[in-house]
Amino acid sequence: MLRRRMLMTGAMSLGVAAPALGQTQPVEIQFWHGLAQPLGGLLEKRCTDFNATQTKYKIVPTFRGSYPETMVAAIAAFRANSAPHIVQMFEVGTGTMMAAGRAVKPVHELMAETGTTIDFDDYLPGVRGYYSLSDGRMMSMPFNSSTTIVWYNKDAFRAAGADPDKFPETWQGVTELLPKLKGAAGTEVPMSTAWLTWAQIENFSAIHDIPLATLANGFGGLGTELQINNPLVQRHMANLVQWQKDGLFRYGGRNNAGEPAFPSGQAAIMFTSSGFRARVQREARFNWGVAMLPYYQGTPRAPINSIIGGASFWVMNKGPAAGGGRTADEFKGVAEFFKYISQPEVDAQWHMDTGYVPVRRASYAIARDKGFYRDNPGADIPIEQLLRGGGVLTDNSRGIRLGGFVEIRTIMEEELERAFQGQQTAEQALAAATTRGNQVLRNFQRANRG
Repeated sequence: MLRRRMLMTGAMSLGVAAPALGQTQPVEIQFWHGLAQPLGGLLEKRCTDFNATQTKYKIVPTFRGSYPETMVAAIAAFRANSAPHIVQMFEVGTGTMMAAGRAVKPVHELMAETGTTIDFDDYLPGVRGYYSLSDGRMMSMPFNSSTTIVWYNKDAFRAAGADPDKFPETWQGVTELLPKLKGAAGTEVPMSTAWLTWAQIENFSAIHDIPLATLANGFGGLGTELQINNPLVQRHMANLVQWQKDGLFRYGGRNNAGEPAFPSGQAAIMFTSSGFRARVQREARFNWGVAMLPYYQGTPRAPINSIIGGASFWVMNKGPAAGGGRTADEFKGVAEFFKYISQPEVDAQWHMDTGYVPVRRASYAIARDKGFYRDNPGADIPIEQLLRGGGVLTDNSRGIRLGGFVEIRTIMEEELERAFQGQQTAEQALAAATTRGNQVLRNFQRANRG
């Protein structure tokens, strides 16, 4: 009795809540994510909030590095029979995950087996469609969805003699503005971009309603081929390469490596995720604004909707041994967590805290009714851009579903970097990326033919 009292006292002195007699420990659900601070902290708070709503399950979040690093780690863990229950996978990994077979537990199966209901019909079409099968069954759980938008320094615009409240709608207008930002405003970097291929090829193609690949950007099957080496993308990449030579544009590196140049005031214009808002609000010491992606005037059907980025949550089996290695309780815990984050109030708060788009119509309505868009001008720009063109998705604007797309993105970056370094033309870069990327697609097709 004395020993038990001492153990209880020791636990309390360490700030650890000792379980009541007969109380079992919660079922731990391992969750690997790829969001750095401050977004990672906001994501982990959702896990803490869920844990506080009940005592049976405990979500244990772990930051595993960038999205590509998290993907590699999850695949390796599955092969070693130690995969997490949930992994946050960026959208370009969707095609690969859908072909991952027994490594994943489709969300529609999880819902059916656990008796859990989520109203996916209320999700934005562009979000729901990206992560579902052609018949509408959900494969993963949408969460932090974003899209590429423009961030710009209003103070630099004023110094350049430009309207600080009106970003150019067209690339022709951007072309006229860049020298003014360099000259009159004295901006070190008039324009830069993060996520080069996502912002300047993938979303660029979507809003101009031109295909990135055949077979509806891969939604139509594994026999898809890249179509990035087309006149409009050639024109745009050639412009970026020339602007880099002229000191009007700076390639800031892969993924989101170039983002810090904007809140620091170094770059006047930055193309990156709508989820950048939390960092800009925290760090920028100047007046800033956001705008929809510009388009090339005269392009038929442009502009239409952009496509989503961000990530979704995939349910993973533990490994290839012994039926996946998960208990019914573990899967039920995952399902309950998904049900929690799908609540419009939770989704709306995530949207308002981060800049990611609300994935549900009901969440958008909550934010609107709270006056969030009135008090935060521009916060609804990503949503309006996703619905631009009437919100009717085309084969070119639904999204991208290419197997091995992470590798293909790297190939495009490699070839375009050579163009920025003056080693080849933009057209040569796109041609080489197409040839190399198509080889990845053929390898993926052969490996997943069955």
